[in-house]
Amino acid sequence: MARESVAPLRLSPKVLLIDPVRMLPSLLLPLVGVLFVGGFSGRSYVWAAVGLAGTVAFAVVRWATLTYEVLGDRLEIRRSLVSRSVRTIPLERIRGVDVSTPPLHRVLGLTVLKIDTGASGGDEEGKLDGVTPGEAERLKAVLLRRARPAAAGVPASAGPLAGEAPAARRSGRTIIEVPRVWLLYGPLSGAYLLTPFALAGGAVGLAFQWGNDLGFGRDAAWTAGEWLWRHPYLLLGVAVLLVLAMPFAGGLMYAVFNWDFRLMERDGYLVAERGLVNRRSVSLESRRVRGYEIVEGFAERWAGVVRVWAIVTGLGDSSTRGQLLPDVPRPVAFRVTADAVGPYRAGLRPHPPVARNRRLFRAVFPWAALTVLAVLAEAVTGSPLWWFLAVPALLLALVGVPLGIDRYRSLGHGYDGVRLAVRSGSLRRSQAVVERRAVVGWRVRQTWFQRRAGVFTLIAGVGAGKGGYEAVDVSREQVVALPVEVTPDWVTPFLPGAGSEGRSSVVAGSEGRPPARAGSQEQPPVVAGSEESPSVVAGSGERSSAVARPEARPHAGAGDAPGGAVGGDGAGLPRASDDQAPGGGASAS
Repeated sequence: MARESVAPLRLSPKVLLIDPVRMLPSLLLPLVGVLFVGGFSGRSYVWAAVGLAGTVAFAVVRWATLTYEVLGDRLEIRRSLVSRSVRTIPLERIRGVDVSTPPLHRVLGLTVLKIDTGASGGDEEGKLDGVTPGEAERLKAVLLRRARPAAAGVPASAGPLAGEAPAARRSGRTIIEVPRVWLLYGPLSGAYLLTPFALAGGAVGLAFQWGNDLGFGRDAAWTAGEWLWRHPYLLLGVAVLLVLAMPFAGGLMYAVFNWDFRLMERDGYLVAERGLVNRRSVSLESRRVRGYEIVEGFAERWAGVVRVWAIVTGLGDSSTRGQLLPDVPRPVAFRVTADAVGPYRAGLRPHPPVARNRRLFRAVFPWAALTVLAVLAEAVTGSPLWWFLAVPALLLALVGVPLGIDRYRSLGHGYDGVRLAVRSGSLRRSQAVVERRAVVGWRVRQTWFQRRAGVFTLIAGVGAGKGGYEAVDVSREQVVALPVEVTPDWVTPFLPGAGSEGRSSVVAGSEGRPPARAGSQEQPPVVAGSEESPSVVAGSGERSSAVARPEARPHAGAGDAPGGAVGGDGAGLPRASDDQAPGGGASAS
């Protein structure tokens, strides 16, 4: 059993200098109101001082009544302000510990430590706002080192206690340090591009909200707005300036958030550090990483850069906490993901030509139809204004041709024997690579239009990340071949010709179907959503059928995939393997 902390600990007293400052925005209007009502007399200043003193006293009471302590296999955070509350966090449920340093904390030498268990969605499970960097590193090392043996059922080794000297920085291996010059790729991602408009909108909102308090009044703000409306060219000039400022402001914000990005491997965790003003350190448990997702926008593809997110079980706020790389060159991203997670060693298989026809139709037909309607309206009414609608629609229809072709070329899926990959999208192309052990089920979905085209959407159910990754518009042969190739042990028994009756079948045709077992009776082809298949009809135009992993079952922890700590999936259950005997059941949804 691990040693317990010597005594309950408190946050650093320096946090008393931060809490009143953070409460000032909410106190500003009441204090200004007190001064105005009192006519800025001596008594009004006394009441304002009393309000500030009450704020400081409240901060002191909050600090004195909050304690935390590591007790054996759990962390306890206690509050006893009015009523006593104790938050207990089992160490085995801890998925990551993040350390951030906001500006005020950096000035005072403090940090914010957040604990994520994956059970609270995008919110942290525990938060210690105002610990010293040394204490944050000590506590982070204790929690993460004890969480791993606790999850594996091995007694944790004794860690440093509160009375001991702060632990030195944990040794680790640096996978990549992103050069600062690569921050110039930031505007290509499209992130933070609307910053100028957000700032302008915020300034206008403050003018209307605090206009009277600042002395120029709300009527003056309305007058300024009406004056700008009467001078449209000036208003247009302001809009042009805001548009021109988009890449510069977006690039600046991107650099502030991703400054000195560093990815390391330390004590069984992937640690990502970044940030200029608010330095943030995010830890992801390596044994819970199930793959990665490579994302690239249209401008990023032109520049040859991509962004990477980890696919992790039980991870809250994965859109920010799961980021492995900001914009980096594509070869560097593949090298880093191969080093940190694992390589994908196969190509992507193209989808049938009918998928190209569907994308061309959706990209061209709406705009072509709008062009025809606009021309007919011009011919009937004789108004040339319809050409202002017809010409842009025609241009968009022409642009839709290369866009549809590119969307088709972006489609693909593959399997290298260890990892499954699916890719789709054009303006935002995404390729997900997940390990075979993470797949917990398959779902086949077919809309009314897909049934007419003879294609399907195959969804691999994954106990991590988004929960499922789609191979869109695959053929009848591919929708059977891929699940059989990836998870043959528990998919093959539910295919026609497997020799079992009353099975829930995915799509199978006469071509590309795996051979029937010896002695089994050949069954006719079954199409998902047909009368022979026990699929559920979703609405009137979409049908789907599903096959679940045999050993899939409810489990603790949001997003955890079934598996075992040794040769499994990290949750104490055996994972499907090539030498595992087929069995189990299936569910239709």
